[in-house]
Amino acid sequence: MSRTRVRTQARVRAALVAALLAPLAACSSGASPSAGDNSPGGKGTSGGGDRPVTVTVTPKGEQVPAGEPVRVTATGGTLTSVTVTDAEGHRLTGRAAADGRSWVSDRKAVPGTAYAVTAATRTAAGTAKSTRAAFTTAGADKVNKVDWRPGAGATVGVAQPISLVFDNPVGNRAEVEKHLRITTSNGTEGSWGWITDWSGRDRVDWRPRTYWKPGTKVTLNAELNGTDSGKDGGWFVRDYTTAFTVGARQIVKVDLDRHQLTLVRDGETVRHIPVSGGTPGGDRRSWRGTAVLMAKEGTINMNSETVGLANAYNKMVDYSMRLTWSGMYAHAAPWNARYFGNTNHSSGCIGMSDANAAWFYGQVRPGDPFEITGKDTKGVVAPGNGFGAWNLSWAEWQRKSAV
Repeated sequence: MSRTRVRTQARVRAALVAALLAPLAACSSGASPSAGDNSPGGKGTSGGGDRPVTVTVTPKGEQVPAGEPVRVTATGGTLTSVTVTDAEGHRLTGRAAADGRSWVSDRKAVPGTAYAVTAATRTAAGTAKSTRAAFTTAGADKVNKVDWRPGAGATVGVAQPISLVFDNPVGNRAEVEKHLRITTSNGTEGSWGWITDWSGRDRVDWRPRTYWKPGTKVTLNAELNGTDSGKDGGWFVRDYTTAFTVGARQIVKVDLDRHQLTLVRDGETVRHIPVSGGTPGGDRRSWRGTAVLMAKEGTINMNSETVGLANAYNKMVDYSMRLTWSGMYAHAAPWNARYFGNTNHSSGCIGMSDANAAWFYGQVRPGDPFEITGKDTKGVVAPGNGFGAWNLSWAEWQRKSAV
């Protein structure tokens, strides 16, 4: 065969291949991924003569450490969209830089999760492309959980704090606090403060500068999922939220020297009630300062041995209203009737008659402040003994914030 005939056949075959490929290119989508788009490293390049675009996703790989945001960068072009989803379809939202060359998620990657990333890009010449990547995060060796108050949908008194108690120690307090967002319907000023709960666990409370304004609507969004609480604390693996409303301005004034309790609502005195407080001169004295009604517990068994008072009492008590974790209540105390209004003769609680206790129990709600005064007491209620944050000045409370 002559050389001229060989060259002619080669040109014919090349023309035929080009003719077959032309309609495929015309019908394909510019956003369809190539083999390079689906590589584990998440790097894709544009085809043709246009300048290639390289997309890089971090983290990358299997069992990578959690607690970092997802970052996507484009070299040789710009990002037009980025989607990051977990196996359950939950999206990580994020923001692109002004130049369109990078994107970072608003939230961090959480432990034990598989993520899929899709990044759409465009070259300077206008060629669109899609790049896919995937990575998984290592599971949490230890999980930190939260117990929070008040519960969702509650109507509370004007002294109610937002309180979070942690199962494990929180070493990264500033990082955790940055993820706690309070929204109020009227821009209420307040601050977080880190304290030790009566149980010995780490706790953070948010209280307003002054008592809440009645009618205020409050929302807590604790966006903790994917946050490392620090050494010995473990990871948070969920978010927490609660919303509540502030009720009427009710203040309970307890004068232990006059043996009298007064309920004040919206500045008006509703009723005076004769009471008997803790016995002077020892461990059976009452606390003073501002205590906050924590819960209305109804009829409960009270055993003095549980609060370190040996065998002073063990009985069922009606209309029990908890004021501290250390065991101070307001409640019905008919056995002490002869002391109401004239002598402090209880084991630390604020006792009153059955009739007065029944009426009072129906009037108050959790979050109402009890402002307690008296000369002979055990001292001021500590911030972690119930909700005692109101016994610190505003400046002192602000200093307990970690940020």
